[in-house]
Amino acid sequence: MAQKPDHPATDRTAARKPGGPPPARAAALEIGSTNPAGGGENLDLLLDIPLEITIELGRTRMLINDLLKLGQGSVIELSKEAGDTLDILANNRLIAKGDVVVVNKKYGIRLTEVISPVERVEKLG
Repeated sequence: MAQKPDHPATDRTAARKPGGPPPARAAALEIGSTNPAGGGENLDLLLDIPLEITIELGRTRMLINDLLKLGQGSVIELSKEAGDTLDILANNRLIAKGDVVVVNKKYGIRLTEVISPVERVEKLG
């Protein structure tokens, strides 16, 4: 006897052929769809989850002794060269690169490259 799919709302394939593999299910739900478990909760709730966005100018390593010697006016040499693009991270994951701009006397970032969703997912694994 064939089993019923756990989540028929996500089963978007043709009916199973006798002796064949079970039908594949959609890997992800679309924004705005309802919870297949029957909760009816809208995935738009995910849009309100805060993320920590970091703009990384560069990095360096130093000894604790050197760190303790830092004072006002000290200069720390970073790994990136002047003019290099900055890394934009969301929850410590690279999502884009950009250049520094000034908007109304405040710093901003003009995105020059956005990491594709496929590349972002590959870097998770």
